[in-house]
Amino acid sequence: MRYKIIYSLLLLALSSPAFSQEKITLSGTVTIKASTETVSGATIFIPEAKVSTVTNSYGFYSIILPKGTYTIVISSVGFENIEERISIAGNTRKDFSMPEKSKTLNEVVITQNSLASNIRKPEMSVNKLSIATVKKMPAVMGEVDILRAIQQLPGVSSAQEGATGFNVRGGSVDGNLIMLDEAVVYNTSHLFGFFSVFNADVIKDLKLYKGGIPANFGGRTSAVLDIYQKEGNNKEYHLTGGIGAVASRLLAEGPIVKDKGSFVVAGRSSYAHLFLKLAGNTNSVSFYDLNAKLNYKINDNNRIFLSGYFGNDQMDFSNFFSNNYSNSFFNLRWNHAFSEKLFSNASVIYSKYNYGLDIKSVGIDWVSNIRNYNLKYNFTHYLSNKLALNYGLNSIYYQFNPGTIRPLDATSPINPDQIEKKYAWENAIYLSAEQQLTDKLSLVYGLRYSNFLRLGEQYVNTYANNQAVTFNPELQIYEEGIQTGSTYYSKNKKIAGFGNLEPRFAVSYALNNDQSIKASYNRMSQYIHLISNTASVSPLDIWAPSDQYLKPEILDQVALGYFRNFANGKYSLETEAFYKKTKNKADYIDGAELIARKTIEEVLLNGEAKAYGLELMLKKNTGKLTGWLSYTLSKAQQRTPGRNPAEPGINNGEWYRSNYDKTHNFSLTAAYQLSKKWNFGGIFTFQSGKAATFPIGKYQYQGITVANYGARNANSLPAYHHLDLSATYTPKPDSKKRWKSEWVFSIYNVYGRNNAASIMFEQSKETGLSEASRISIFGIVPGVSYNFKF
Repeated sequence: MRYKIIYSLLLLALSSPAFSQEKITLSGTVTIKASTETVSGATIFIPEAKVSTVTNSYGFYSIILPKGTYTIVISSVGFENIEERISIAGNTRKDFSMPEKSKTLNEVVITQNSLASNIRKPEMSVNKLSIATVKKMPAVMGEVDILRAIQQLPGVSSAQEGATGFNVRGGSVDGNLIMLDEAVVYNTSHLFGFFSVFNADVIKDLKLYKGGIPANFGGRTSAVLDIYQKEGNNKEYHLTGGIGAVASRLLAEGPIVKDKGSFVVAGRSSYAHLFLKLAGNTNSVSFYDLNAKLNYKINDNNRIFLSGYFGNDQMDFSNFFSNNYSNSFFNLRWNHAFSEKLFSNASVIYSKYNYGLDIKSVGIDWVSNIRNYNLKYNFTHYLSNKLALNYGLNSIYYQFNPGTIRPLDATSPINPDQIEKKYAWENAIYLSAEQQLTDKLSLVYGLRYSNFLRLGEQYVNTYANNQAVTFNPELQIYEEGIQTGSTYYSKNKKIAGFGNLEPRFAVSYALNNDQSIKASYNRMSQYIHLISNTASVSPLDIWAPSDQYLKPEILDQVALGYFRNFANGKYSLETEAFYKKTKNKADYIDGAELIARKTIEEVLLNGEAKAYGLELMLKKNTGKLTGWLSYTLSKAQQRTPGRNPAEPGINNGEWYRSNYDKTHNFSLTAAYQLSKKWNFGGIFTFQSGKAATFPIGKYQYQGITVANYGARNANSLPAYHHLDLSATYTPKPDSKKRWKSEWVFSIYNVYGRNNAASIMFEQSKETGLSEASRISIFGIVPGVSYNFKF
């Protein structure tokens, strides 16, 4: 049945009248003139034919025309427009180079492709931020941050201060598929979330999908953040860097073979731990990372890329614990144009995330990791100016290490152990079509089929009544299931298997050139899960595959939106309402212990989740003052009912606020260019307090005071808000010398708000009374950095 559906979509695409017409094709690549970096999202417009298209993620375009002479107009925000008259009598390859726009006071810095195409394209719940936009935002510690920019968008909120990751439309952190050069990044934060792992100097392009997610993406249920690194200047050598109070960075780029191949290498390192040691502080926090990319143009139809990343964080709190984690990946990629209408991209990727935790009071040294080997092959097929297909396959092989356990030192009571490693194989095929039915009506429709196999080599426990978690009716609590034995599965033997059809659909109806209504639906499946019962500064990170107990999450999401441009594009408005529901949402039983646990299924139950809300974004796109206001009103809940009438479930089976619920989320982001020398930026953020569970009483048991907690997540932390400001001074903005520099001054949390990361409840040693204390991570944090380019 599933193959018949895919086949029917293909027949529908091929049945378009435009497909059968014999016309010639104009195709090529759009690049930056100064460096030949490819430009994605550039608009190619043919006035005489009244047709247009945009370049794909690799700068490639294809447009079908009758023979004749045409004016080609190419535009992209941040670049000078290109207008060229050409005659075409047969299939023609034509590349274009766009000069970057000089910095002027009315420069457009905020875009989602071109404003006009955003109105008509059947693309919604998507935000594209240019690096120019990101770099005009306040710089914490003198360094701009991509994730901080993402968190100012509607529907997106920070996990909490001092925690890693971000939440999208009430979704969990592990529900975000985050990719750098198509490789999965499992942890996005450095230094308590103060810095992201993405060095803005080396980033070329980024796009966030909150809904209406295309069929080529899968494996997560919340959002997709797709980021690409620069390819390097293949004409000249350049150095770019910055020296800050906490960290410094340096980027080098240049040609390997002029006009054919180039490289870019960028590194960052912090040195705050050195200052702590000089001050006699035994605690230590530090990070470093390295980005690299090589590319070579074999000919007009073939280009290869090799990119990589490695980053590491180390935190050492001498009297309590130490924590380290690292991301790394390598990607070999091949772009190939089979013809003027068919473009392909093949990638072979290795990615690894490593997480370590030493708990000194227990004497345990614990390490976990996840590795994947990823093959992608994607095709873009331009059948006509009104119809394009995107199809391909994706195959990922996973290796999970839940924990390698060692004694911390010779006095530790811990015995060395290795929790059994787990293996899985995820595969997908997909097909989607983008079709313009009329001048006003456009569609994107597609289907993805995903398959997940949980594989041996491993012993798998069996349980009485096939229940890894049992309910104790006398104590009215959930407990670990009764093990009855185990079954051994040899290498690559199937332990469990799942398959899901994931339809995708989006439609746009243009009321006129400045207004449109859009709607979308998508189903997503998530087969791997982050096992973590805390959002503290040092969260517990264990990735686990779906199996017969931990079911894959299945999400259905619908959205409806209204989009409008005002005053000839000076202002734009985006409003969206969304509703999403998730099946098989894993939840922990009360009192779950996760560290060094070999049987994670004994503390998990499968439930459901839902989230709904309204998003608003008003942007000012031109002038000295640019920026946006975003507001989200939303609700995120989950529940885990009992498996039979005798069980109460978690929280008595009732809906309760999820850990990611933020009723109100407001952000005001502004950039002001006072003169060529001075630029200012500001961000004000307000979020409702995070859900929490507080004690409602206490009782004595054998002389020990025990807290009695109320309903799960029935309470809230105080509201979270702060104001950040920055000023950038460019001493010689008109200098023709190669050396260019600027000073960046910043203040994080200007008015010193002590935002609560958590609330600690304890008994006072002096009075014996219970008391609550707010734990805050950051106060006022000033910063300064010197940035340069040569």
